[in-house]
Amino acid sequence: MGWGNIGRAVRRAWLSWTGADRGVAVVVCVAQLPGAWLLWTIATDSGKDDYGVGYSSLGMLIQLVAAPSVSLVLGLVQMAGQIVPAALLAYPSAVRFRGPDWAWHLLYAALFGAGWAALPAMLWDWPFMATALAFAALGALPMLAVAYARRRARVTGRRWGAVGVLGSGCFGCFGLFVLAFGGAALATAVGLIEEYEPPKLSAGQLAGVWRGVDGAVLRLEPGGRAEFVDLPAEPEVFGDPTFVVCDGTGTWFLDTEGRHDSDGVEGPEERDGVVVRLDDGCGEQTYWVIGGTEQEPELLVPFGDQDAPDLWILQRD
Repeated sequence: MGWGNIGRAVRRAWLSWTGADRGVAVVVCVAQLPGAWLLWTIATDSGKDDYGVGYSSLGMLIQLVAAPSVSLVLGLVQMAGQIVPAALLAYPSAVRFRGPDWAWHLLYAALFGAGWAALPAMLWDWPFMATALAFAALGALPMLAVAYARRRARVTGRRWGAVGVLGSGCFGCFGLFVLAFGGAALATAVGLIEEYEPPKLSAGQLAGVWRGVDGAVLRLEPGGRAEFVDLPAEPEVFGDPTFVVCDGTGTWFLDTEGRHDSDGVEGPEERDGVVVRLDDGCGEQTYWVIGGTEQEPELLVPFGDQDAPDLWILQRD
């Protein structure tokens, strides 16, 4: 097949995609994104420390308000960068090498998905294989929906109108989201999705130097003495949601029963903590919750609003 024939085949492929086909593809691209976002969020957060503060209600509200417009933009981007190019190559391949058009479309959608997966792999160190498989899956459903719509039109003699396409898309969006949520809940129940387990550290393992990104330094001596620089502490005024920053010395001890945890981060039975008491009256004692992992432990304390706290995190030096 010469270049001229290839060009004509590509043109015929483009003309074969009616407005109804493109409408179905765009709607499915957009409709599948909320469910995909939910699965991606669960997968990326699996086994990670949420620091006991859960999700911010304000952040969730912003995401819900922005979700329709963001999904529409991302759906159009996927349509232009994956679905349409795959469709343009699928028809001439089916003519030249035989085989159903939808099978070639699946193949090219997977190839374009793999190509686009290289971008986040290079920029943000996403795992290439997992990302390529996810992009291929996102490209499969719109193509299958178009194939189904075409077959339905051949059988019934009628194509879906705009109302039917949008209605089916909304129903599919809700169904896919519920399916993703139910699948994630089932996977969590049977143990396929790892739940976070805070580390259990001894006093000897806690001894050492801990540093925060804002310059805070906490040195826990084996004998129970503590030295600190720019360390946040509970204020002396009870109920004050802010904090004070202190330099000096004090004492510390390990609390494995949560008796000194006034904030009750995830409950006293969930996490151990380190109680740091100051000598010079700069602030009251502060309960540092143990988080992170056994290999990379962290000490953390939230101040302020529980939904959007000012979270201080110290990591082992």
